[in-house]
Amino acid sequence: MFETEEAIIQNLKDAGCRSDTIDAFMDNLKTGRKSEGLKALDLHRRRLLEEIHQEQKRLDCLDYLVYQLKKEA
Repeated sequence: MFETEEAIIQNLKDAGCRSDTIDAFMDNLKTGRKSEGLKALDLHRRRLLEEIHQEQKRLDCLDYLVYQLKKEA
C-alpha cells in the first residue's frame, strides 16, 4: 500500500491523470467510494491504451512507407 496521500497523488500524476481526475479519485478514496475511484482509473487506463494503439498504427504506416521506399531502391 502507498505510505502517504502524496505518494498516491504523485503516482496519479506520473500516470498522466489530470488534476480533476486526481481530485475526484482522492475524494472517492477518502469517502469510502474506492470502487468509483477505481472505475475512473480504469477509464483513464483505457484512454491511454487507445492512444498507444493510435500511435502504433501511425508507426506501422511509417514503417510500411519506409519499407516500400527501400524496396524500390
